[in-house]
Amino acid sequence: MISKQLAAMLEEQIGWELKASNHYLATAAYFASNDLDGWAKAFYAQSEEEREHALKIVKFLIDTSTPFNIPAVSAAETRFESALEACQKALTSEQAVTAQFKRMAQVALSEGDYVGFQFLQWFLDEQVEEEALMGKYISLIESGINLFQAEEFLSEE
Repeated sequence: MISKQLAAMLEEQIGWELKASNHYLATAAYFASNDLDGWAKAFYAQSEEEREHALKIVKFLIDTSTPFNIPAVSAAETRFESALEACQKALTSEQAVTAQFKRMAQVALSEGDYVGFQFLQWFLDEQVEEEALMGKYISLIESGINLFQAEEFLSEE
């Protein structure tokens, strides 16, 4: 079993991952409602990935015999001023999640929980990819390319 502090942080993180999943689902809905199906598909996939992250944490807590609850998830906004705003909000969210995983890794190390620390390393590696991807989307939009033309780039990701 892991420490109470790390268990509480991981339980909270389940909520953050589910919230991120909802945010990506809402972003996908924004793109779909604007007939940007390639963009919508990319964000539907991101939504599913975030849900998988929550499940990975749930399984870890079960495997370590750690009691936990599934946190409630708030509503996600489906209206954005622009595609750029939608992607910037996604990047900001990913950066916050990275900071949370760093804090959890620090707690695991300070408590000598090397199993927990190793588990968290996977998420830290994943966050590098997540932030990079959102950064690419933002750069693509800022380049001035037509969003419909940009869908070809998205299909390569």
